Amino acid sequence: MPNWTTPSREHVPRHAETGIRTALGDTRIVALMGPRQSGKTTLARRFADNSERPFITLDDEQVRLFAQNDPIGFMRGRRGAVIDEIQRAPGLILELKRQVDEDPTPGRYLITSSVELFRSAISPDSLAGRVETIELLPFSQAEVAVAGVPNFLERAFAADFPHFAAVGPTDDIVERVVSGGFPDALARPDPVRRRSWLRAYARSLAERDISDIAAISKLDRMTALIDHAAVSASQLVNLSDLGSKLRVDGKTVDRWLTLLERMYLVRRIGAWHRNERKRLVKTPKLQFLDSGLLAALRRIDRTAMERNRGSLGPLLECFVYTEIAKAVALHGDSIAISHYRDKDGAEVDLVLERSPDRVVGIEIKAGATVRPDDFKALARLQAAAGDQFVCGILLHDGERIQQTASRMFAMPIKVLWESG
Repeated sequence: MPNWTTPSREHVPRHAETGIRTALGDTRIVALMGPRQSGKTTLARRFADNSERPFITLDDEQVRLFAQNDPIGFMRGRRGAVIDEIQRAPGLILELKRQVDEDPTPGRYLITSSVELFRSAISPDSLAGRVETIELLPFSQAEVAVAGVPNFLERAFAADFPHFAAVGPTDDIVERVVSGGFPDALARPDPVRRRSWLRAYARSLAERDISDIAAISKLDRMTALIDHAAVSASQLVNLSDLGSKLRVDGKTVDRWLTLLERMYLVRRIGAWHRNERKRLVKTPKLQFLDSGLLAALRRIDRTAMERNRGSLGPLLECFVYTEIAKAVALHGDSIAISHYRDKDGAEVDLVLERSPDRVVGIEIKAGATVRPDDFKALARLQAAAGDQFVCGILLHDGERIQQTASRMFAMPIKVLWESG
């Protein structure tokens, strides 16, 4: 097996680095946001220096208390800074706004946050026009391989794939799925130790970090919600069902899921639809932002997955979704990710939509054999999207790229990160 699961603790180049450097050249404040332990602090330190942008972390208790109690005094005399985990002292955000309004020099502040600052009362549009947000999720497969930025999205929206090409299998797909992309998890070659770290990570979010953004009286319910969400991953969100298991109402579950979304643990993927398409299901799907974390929460390891290949399906869908989400975060154009399902039960796992009105459908299959029936749902999406449909892609565990019909392609999963 290649040594991709144990990247060096030395610097691993992140694809977001170029975007941060560009933004600091023309934007007053750059916000690097993503889940805890995704590598934000390590990356942010690369942009710090002792004079113009010193590094400040609000994980330091004394520093945090000063920033919370006296944000004006804390920022007095600073020409710039890298401020890590700024959500822990939200009062600083208004002081940053005041400072950059007085001196709009680009690149003064790089801030990091482990919650989505601009979707909440923490910072309700207070930095509009002054900040560029860059998302940093755990390592992508291309980053683990120390490879360049993949070109899958560009190729997909141009339907730029060969009619036939033998490219070989996706190496160690099960191991990739169960390992995920968190740097500290990948640094543990022992899979038992890795799963233990991932489960502890989820507990820490539920029992400690969530208090930074909300007052939850019964934190054990949040831990239980994460466990139940793991079971429901890749399925349509059912707030009533989750509520009955937690003994709360659906509105409470909705509010709690929003908190987990803001902490980059899960996402609700909206349903693709057109208003005139009455027969389309409009319920979102629930997805995790790391397949390794999902596997650890479901207590599925490589051995269990190889023994029961059927258990790979939801985890593989999570894995593909996160790889695409990481690529979308780097893309200059706005690309929406949704899913498709109609009243007859036809489902397309992921629908990518880029303006003006360009639609790509992606189906995910754990097996290596491609059959005509595998494209039925993609054909439904093609009919619904009409002229907006660019192509349908079936990602599988096989070895060849193959065009199977007009604007329909089957290809190995590794095409997501291996440029060709």
